[in-house]
Amino acid sequence: MTDAPLLAPVPGFTDLRRRIHAGETLFGSFVTLGSPIAAEMLARVGFDWVIIDLEHGAGTETDLLTSLLAVSTTPTTPLVRPQSGERLRIGRALDHGAHGLMIPRVDVPAQAREAVSFMRFPPDGVRGLALSTRGAGLGERSHAEVRGINEHLVGIIQIESPSAVEHAAEIAAIDGVDVLFVGPADLSHGLGIPGQFDHPNYLAALERVVTAADAHRKATGILLRDGGALPRHRELGFRFIGLGSDAAYIADGARDVLRAART
Repeated sequence: MTDAPLLAPVPGFTDLRRRIHAGETLFGSFVTLGSPIAAEMLARVGFDWVIIDLEHGAGTETDLLTSLLAVSTTPTTPLVRPQSGERLRIGRALDHGAHGLMIPRVDVPAQAREAVSFMRFPPDGVRGLALSTRGAGLGERSHAEVRGINEHLVGIIQIESPSAVEHAAEIAAIDGVDVLFVGPADLSHGLGIPGQFDHPNYLAALERVVTAADAHRKATGILLRDGGALPRHRELGFRFIGLGSDAAYIADGARDVLRAART
């Protein structure tokens, strides 16, 4: 990263990337219901970031803009997980005003390098440019200014397979990759130990990812369904931590209320 001043293309733009590289521990949550109200409610809680999930969530690109607008009324950083690492999927999310992206199902460094190139305007990458888009400033930024946006977009690469773990160091070395984010469910299934999050092979994979990220001064992230697992993962070195989702909070809260009522 450079010390370039923050060029805010959209209202409410935050500099989460600088906080990541400063070594802060940052907490977030996933928006999976496709609801702008749910997105805003999570953001108002005070999370550092939320990820609007288009890969597994109920929302689509049609719903994305309203959710981004809802989160931008708060200090929380709105990120997006697109359906895939395809150029058009990445471009559309950024054009709508996402502050960064989580790219799913990356298995080898070439995929990560390509995704990062899709996120950046030339000459740093090959992102298509339309100055009229929200992500480029709605026509308020000049051609000379727009490249500065590249420096502040957060690049998160998901580590969800044995291949991704094997190549974690190479992926972490790529400029523009800021976070290696473990997908626990997919990784455990890929290792042949589905849901066994205490298995030695799973824990060894986590340690390998953290070591790779630390060696290149990048952050390591993970999604935790159980808040009780937080201390152990903090000790392992994770500092970009997802704590559940809007759907999980509703289901957990409803179960607790009903359980209390019936007892």
